[in-house]
Amino acid sequence: MDVEDHSRRSTDSAGSPSRKEQAIELSVFLFLVVPSMALSFFAVKQGSLGFVVVAVATILRDLSLVCLTLFFAWRNGEPVAAIGWSTRRRWSEVVLGAGLFVPMYLGAAWLESALHAAGFSLPATPLPSLTPAPDPAQLLLAAVLVVIVALAEETIFRGYLMLRLTAITKSPAAAVLISAVIFSIGHGYEGSAGVITVGTLGAVFAVVYLWRGSLVAPVTMHFLQDFIGIVLAPLLVGR
Repeated sequence: MDVEDHSRRSTDSAGSPSRKEQAIELSVFLFLVVPSMALSFFAVKQGSLGFVVVAVATILRDLSLVCLTLFFAWRNGEPVAAIGWSTRRRWSEVVLGAGLFVPMYLGAAWLESALHAAGFSLPATPLPSLTPAPDPAQLLLAAVLVVIVALAEETIFRGYLMLRLTAITKSPAAAVLISAVIFSIGHGYEGSAGVITVGTLGAVFAVVYLWRGSLVAPVTMHFLQDFIGIVLAPLLVGR
């Protein structure tokens, strides 16, 4: 019995990490992520940082967090499919995501407008964006930014967090709510109306992810949301 106890790992019969191990791992992850995300509530003054600096910093941060989540999955012997990455039905999932984006986008715009009318704040000092007439290098950087952000944040906040939170809480609904709140923390610079709207979008992404069992549709929706706000809107304003 002693030999058995000594050699036995604290995993379940399928070899996945125990609930306690997942809670410890998630605590370490949140300790690394949440404090830096909370700094978003201290709005960056327009012009104090350029778009290039913010974009590069965001890309590097998101890539490093994805590497951390992939390391956790690798250490636990979990396939990438466990955090939502599967190639099955990928093109139909892209089409579905594009179709769901339209009502989601209109609903988010209405929600933010309604919250503002109810007295919730909008961004006082928005983050640096593309100049009205960006050069090709800035456009390329903006394109890379929206792709990386969509892929990375869905992997982190839907794939990884939903996996761990569902295992720990035993409640998909609680996992959706908690992951959406954590996701919204990183958008404090958008004002209270923006934070609530982003949290709602995070919940929508999470529900679609649970429904489809794949990150492809949520990534598509997230990409289109950011593409319009970060790339398309500044270009249209510049005309």
